Amino acid sequence: MTVMTVTGSTSTRATGGAPALVAVAHGSRDPRALSTVSALLDRVRALRPGLPVHLGHIELNEPLLPDTLAALGDGPAVLVPLLLSRGHHVKRDIPAMAAASPARTRVAAPLGPHPLLVDALHARLLEAGWPTRPPRDAAVVLAAAGSRDPDSRTDTTRTASLLAARLGVPVLPAYASASSPTVPDAVRTLTSRGHRRVAVASYFTAPGRFATESTAAAPWIASSPLGTHPAMAHLLLHRYDEAVKADGDLKSRLLATP
Repeated sequence: MTVMTVTGSTSTRATGGAPALVAVAHGSRDPRALSTVSALLDRVRALRPGLPVHLGHIELNEPLLPDTLAALGDGPAVLVPLLLSRGHHVKRDIPAMAAASPARTRVAAPLGPHPLLVDALHARLLEAGWPTRPPRDAAVVLAAAGSRDPDSRTDTTRTASLLAARLGVPVLPAYASASSPTVPDAVRTLTSRGHRRVAVASYFTAPGRFATESTAAAPWIASSPLGTHPAMAHLLLHRYDEAVKADGDLKSRLLATP
């Protein structure tokens, strides 16, 4: 897991004692993305009342991450990427934005891979019509955004393996951009292997162009993005807690919270 610390000055702005949780979304021109992420953070707030929870975007939507961090002043914060694998945004963009802010921050690991994501993927497939006892000719394409970073591919492949173990059928990772195979190519590969019923599992945090294009390629059923599934809120808090535990100063602030 990639966790990077960016040090700064001691907080002079009140955050209720606990480090703020700043969820970092990519951003999308699809208005459903912002509403979905906002609803997810409402679930997080309900699970942990009193924890300051904020949102910042890498691009395309407001508030942008630098503006969110500026509003926190020099207070402590944990940045949790709402991204499903390692890649350029997690390794470079988010840490660079954090380093340019006055806040004392720690960047948590991305959401994936993790068994909680498999819980959400499985649930979304069931909602889409996935049978509780899938036939022998069933298979799944795990449709992800894609990245040129090999670690991103490794993480997505790991999630595909976890999902295959859960479902008991082959799961082939595929990508909407920047990597291969594409979703249509993965569908053709599975079909050529005798899988007549191929589902597409949408491995996206929220609706958007990539999710829409990926599900349109499904020859059978296609699941919705992970969105506000309860496992997502629990995983977001899990990544926050991991980062706090890894940083002694942030942990002492959390323990001091009434």
